[in-house]
Amino acid sequence: MKSFGFIKKGFILLSAFWAAGAINFLSGQTVSFWSKLPNEELAHRITEQMTDTELLAQTFMFGWAGAEPSELLYQWVDRGLGSVKVFGWNTDDIYLVAKSISNLQKSAAKNRFQIPLLVATDQEGGWIRHVKGDTSITPGNMAIGAAGYPADSWYSAYYISREIKALGINMNFAPTVDLFTDHNSTIIGTRSFGEDPDKAGLLGVAFAAGSMAAGIIPTVKHFPGHGDTNLDSHGRLPVIDIDFNTFKTRELVPYIYLIKEKVPAVMSGHLSFPQIESSGAPASLSKYFLTDLLRNQLGYEGLIITDDMMMVGATIYAGTMSNAFRMALEAGNDIILSSTTARLNEALWTSNLELMSEDSAFREKVKEAAFRVIRAKLEYFKSGNAAPLYPNPNSLDKAIPDPEGDKFFLEQACRSVTVEKKGTFPLTQESAGRVLLLGSLSSFFNSAKARFPNSGSYRYTYDCGPNETQSVLDNLPNYMYGYDTFIVCVNNENHVKIANALKGLNKKVIILSTMSPTLTESLSWADTILLGYSWRCDYSMRAMVGAVAGDFEPRGTKPY
Repeated sequence: MKSFGFIKKGFILLSAFWAAGAINFLSGQTVSFWSKLPNEELAHRITEQMTDTELLAQTFMFGWAGAEPSELLYQWVDRGLGSVKVFGWNTDDIYLVAKSISNLQKSAAKNRFQIPLLVATDQEGGWIRHVKGDTSITPGNMAIGAAGYPADSWYSAYYISREIKALGINMNFAPTVDLFTDHNSTIIGTRSFGEDPDKAGLLGVAFAAGSMAAGIIPTVKHFPGHGDTNLDSHGRLPVIDIDFNTFKTRELVPYIYLIKEKVPAVMSGHLSFPQIESSGAPASLSKYFLTDLLRNQLGYEGLIITDDMMMVGATIYAGTMSNAFRMALEAGNDIILSSTTARLNEALWTSNLELMSEDSAFREKVKEAAFRVIRAKLEYFKSGNAAPLYPNPNSLDKAIPDPEGDKFFLEQACRSVTVEKKGTFPLTQESAGRVLLLGSLSSFFNSAKARFPNSGSYRYTYDCGPNETQSVLDNLPNYMYGYDTFIVCVNNENHVKIANALKGLNKKVIILSTMSPTLTESLSWADTILLGYSWRCDYSMRAMVGAVAGDFEPRGTKPY
C-alpha cells in the first residue's frame, strides 16, 4: 500500500509538471492574427514572437507608382509590410484598384501571422480625391463649414467612406482639421472647415464618426496644424512662428475635440514651430510633439502616422532618409509613410534593422509601434464592419458612385452657397437678356446652359498660364458685344484677371467662385458674387446656378 501511495503521489506530481509544461508550451505556440484571443493579449503574443524584420516591417507603409503594384511591393508584403497607400496616380481604373488590393491582401495572408494590410488613401472630399474613376466629387470641407451643420460632415464622410470601402480600402487620411488661418494658403485653402477652431473640431468629430459608421478608419491631420502657413511641406519645411499660448488656444483645439472622442489615427505633419520646439524639428520627427504632448499630455492612445516621408519637409531636417525614418520612430510615430516603394537594401531599412539589434531602447520603440499597429488591426478587422479583404470588382458598379450620396451632396452644396454680394438676382431668361458664360469647367457650362439655353460661351483652360490669360484678355472684346449679362466662373487668380476685364462695361456681371473665398476680394464691383468653395464639383456648380435662377435662397456663411 505504501509503494502504491508513493507511485500515486509521483503520478500526481508528474501530472502537475506536465500541465505546467503544457501551459508554457502553449503560451509559446505561434498564433495567427485570427486566433480566438482577446485583442490586447493576441497583439502582445504576436509581437513577442515576431522577429526584428517582422516588427520593423509592420511600421512601414508604401505606395506604388504604376497602374498595378510592382513586384518589389509584393516582396515587401512577403517580408511582412504592415500597410500600403493608394495614391492618386494609379486609380483611374477602380476595378484594377480593387483587384490589386485583393491580390496584396492574399499575399499578406500567406505570412506566418496572417496579418492583413492597412490600405489607406486620401479621400478628403473636395479637391483632394486620390481614388478617381467614378467616385463622387464632393463639395468638400469648406463647403461643409459654410453650411455649418455637423450632419453634413457626418454624411459626407459616410458616403465617401462607403465608396472606398467597396474597393477594399480600410483607412482614409481625413478629416483635415487645419484651420483657415493663412487666407493665402494654396496647400490647405478649401480643405479647411474654416478659421474657427471649435467649429473645425466639432465638424472633424462628425466626419470621423461618419467614417467609422461606414467602416473606415479616419485619420485626422496634419498634427499639430498646417493652417498658418502658405508653404507646402512637399518642397520645403514650413516654419510657423507662433507662441505656445496661440498654439494651445488655436491649433490644438480641434485635436482636443477628436482625442476626447477617441479618434483612432492621427497624421503628424512636417511642420516646424520654433517657439515651441526650440530645435526646429518638424512635428513628425519631434518626441516633444508626438510623445510628450500628444500622448502624455493630451492622452491620445491611437495610431500616429507620418505624412509622406518623401516630402522635403521631413528629409531637410534629418539629413538622410534613413535618419528621418529612425527619428520618426523614436519620436513616437507608429507608421512611417513613403509614397514610393523602397528597395529591399535601402539604408532606411537595413540601418534601422541593424540598429534594432544594437540598441535595445530603439528595438523597444519599434516593438511598441508594431504592437499598436497590430492591436488597431485586430480591433478593426474583427469589428464586423471592416472593408472586404478581397473586394469583388464585379460589385463596384452598384457601390460607386454611392447611389444615396448623389441626392445628399446636391443638398449639401445648396446649404453651403454663400452670398458675398447680393445684386439683382434671381435671374430669369427674360430679366437676364442675352447671357455670355465665361469659364473653364464643363460642369459650369452644363449647369448654366440648362437654365439659360440661348447663352453664349467663352471657354479657357482651368490652369491657364500668363500667356493664355493675356490671349484671352486680348480676344475677349471681340466676344462681349451684344450681351446684357455675364456669368463668370472663377477658379484662380488668372480667372480673376479675366473677370476684371468686364469692369466698367455697365453690364450685369455675376461671379461664381469655386475655390478660395479670398479670390473675389478684387471683384467687389460686380453685381453679384456667390461662393461655392468646391473644385470641379458638379453639385456645387448646380447649386450656385440654381441660386442664381432663384431655386432657393443661399444661406451659407464665409468661413472667416
